[in-house]
Parts: sequence; C-alpha cells; structure tokens
Amino acid sequence: MRQSQELKGGPPSSPAEAGFSRRGRSFGLKGVAGPKVASLSGSHRVRRLSSLGRVAVVVDQGSGFTKAGFAGEEQPRLVLKSSSLVPSWDRPVLPGAPGCELAGGVARAHPIKHGVVVDWEALEGLWERLLVGGLRVCPEQWPVLVSDSPSAPPAGRERVAELLFEALAVPACHMASTALLALCSVGAFSGLALEAGAGVCHATPIYAGHSWHEATFRLDVAGSTLSRYLQDLLVAACPDQRLHALPRKVITQLKKHCCYVSLDFEGDLRNPARHHPASFYLGNGCSVCLSSERFRCPEPIFQPGLLGQAEPGLPTLAFRALQRMPATLRTRLANTVVVAGGSTLFPGFTERLEMELEAQCRRHGYGALQPRLVAKPGRGTAVWTGGSMVASLRSFQCHWMTRAMYQECGSRLVHEVFN
Repeated sequence: MRQSQELKGGPPSSPAEAGFSRRGRSFGLKGVAGPKVASLSGSHRVRRLSSLGRVAVVVDQGSGFTKAGFAGEEQPRLVLKSSSLVPSWDRPVLPGAPGCELAGGVARAHPIKHGVVVDWEALEGLWERLLVGGLRVCPEQWPVLVSDSPSAPPAGRERVAELLFEALAVPACHMASTALLALCSVGAFSGLALEAGAGVCHATPIYAGHSWHEATFRLDVAGSTLSRYLQDLLVAACPDQRLHALPRKVITQLKKHCCYVSLDFEGDLRNPARHHPASFYLGNGCSVCLSSERFRCPEPIFQPGLLGQAEPGLPTLAFRALQRMPATLRTRLANTVVVAGGSTLFPGFTERLEMELEAQCRRHGYGALQPRLVAKPGRGTAVWTGGSMVASLRSFQCHWMTRAMYQECGSRLVHEVFN
C-alpha cells in the first residue's frame, strides 16, 4: 500500500505516544493468548498486516450515537448522532417507513434501530461524516474496527464488509461484538456483559472471547424509549403546551441530570415524602419541576410492563443468560458481570441491578451464585474503549480481514473470520 502524508488532525503515530502500550499485559487483558477470533486454514489463512504499520480507526455504531477515534487512545475523538437529516425529495420516504420520520420537506434518517441496521444508505453517509469529515482521514489508508450488536442478523456483517471495502475502500476491517468489547474494556475475556444503550439492552455471556448466542437476550426498552416516556410523564403531570413542544435534546438533558433509579420503586411511589422534587431551568425563562418522574423514568428497564410490554426486565434477562450457560461456567461468568452503555449511568442503576440479580438467583435455587458487578465510571463509552485497547495490541494484528482476502473470497468470509 502506498504511503502518503496523514491528513491534518490525525492521531499520534503510535499507541505508545497516546499513553498506551501494545502489550496485552499493560491492559490487563485476561486470555489474550486464548482462542483466535480469526482462524482460517489453507490459502485463506489470516495474514499479519505488516504493510499497514499504523493505528486503526475504532467505531462503535449505536442506535442513538456513534463514537469514533483511534486505537490506543483513552477516549473517542468524536461522538455524533447516528441520525441525520436528508431532503425528502432526494430520497423519497413513505410515511411510517422504518427508520425515517418526515417533517417539513426533510426526512430524519435513522440508520440503526434497536441495534440493527435498517438504512444502509444512511449508514454509508454516517461513516463518511465520521472518517472524512470528523476524523479527517483517508479511509483507503486506515484499517477499521467496528462494533456489532450481539443480536444483529449475521447477514448484516456481510453488508458492513461490502460498505467498508467497496464504498470506503478500507485496507482491512474487523468486526467485534459490543459485548466482547465491553468486557475487554475492563481487562476480561470471559463474563456476562449487560448493556443498556439508546436503542436496545442486551445480556450476553462471553467465554474465552466467544459469545453464546443461545444464551443472549435482548430488551427493546432503552434510552430513547425512556426519553419518550419521560415526556409523557411530564405532560401527564402538567398539561402545559410548552411541555408538548420540548425538543428531544432538552428531554434527554432532563433525563441525564435529574433522573435516578429507585431501590424501592413501589415504596417510593406510595410515599410522596420520598419523591425528592427537583427543578430544571430550560434556558428560555422557564423551568420544569420533576417529582416522582425522576425515578419513574428509568423504571421500564426493570419493569417493561409499565409500557405495556410483556418481556421481562434486564435483571431477569441477566439471570436467564447465566441459567442457560453450562453449570461449570456459571460461577466464572457471574464473577465478572460488566455493566456498559449510557443508559446504565443513572444513579442507583448498578445497585438496583445487583440487588435484583442476586434476588433472582436466590429465588430460583442458585443461592451459591454470587454475581459481582463491574461498573466503571467511563462505562458509557466502554465498547469504544474496549475496541481501542484490543486494536492496539500487537497480538491482535493477525486478526484483520484484509482487502485482498475480501477480493479473493467475498463478503461471506466474515462468517469464518469473525465467528
């Protein structure tokens, strides 16, 4: 591959300059030398990318926000909304079509819904904004590691490979489960990942770097749902027309700054003295007062029935994930229950999750199982951080799918390389 000058605004020339070492030991990863993510035989074996010799781009694409940056750095350089406005005449959209909302001659395109890509054209536009406009790099010169939802259909990985190699012409790519990357962010290769983002929640067991799909559970109640629920609660409490017109950004700020998870939801709901009202200034001379709405907003993650949904809450899904695993692995996985995602940042979230997960274990005869939650302050970007750490390891450099491999075997190769 020809070498050319890096564009202005690029990353450090090496992970060491960014404050990281490429040695697995410095990250504390357990089992780095374990089973390879990419292991092929014969003429299609994975080759080390000695010709690349540069830091990779790491992208965590989510339903609400997409994070992008350079491997070896501690934080993503960019956090962008995954949705974008496109002219409705440029790309006709039928009212009610998946992923789009029409308003005033424009369509808001949501490329990812509940962790699954639903609009590939919008996703390509998002990637171009990230790489060329945001990170200011030439995609043809940078290997890319991208996160993948644990419950996304396998065919989606083929489409991602086609987008990266055909539309963006990257030299190499790697796709890794968000659950695995969340574990890697805390230096683990085995455990139970509990993710709660903007569009979806997951409970995913990982052992020796491999996801157990038959023991993976999802919940389509997450951050975006909670924002809509909070607005409904506010309107019901105070039928002021201005509350109907509050922008989603303001509602999200209310949610982040004022809401918390109750450790005794029914008791707090019955006792007004435990509601802890709080006022939030809206910036236009008005303010809004939240009372029980503060702890009622995040409750549907624990009780989806509040929104009329029959599926169980995240603590129950976490227990079912452990229950589905072989008995010989349950204790090991329960010892590392990693909490990740922006919707886990509510005060009281991890305490309530741990309390209910322990109660589930006792109730179903698994009293000896003592789940240990790992919830770091930076868990909102845990998936991206895990990708940054992994992609900067020397031992990882043989796990890329190269452009030559793609041209030889096609997109179907992703199922073998990233199995």
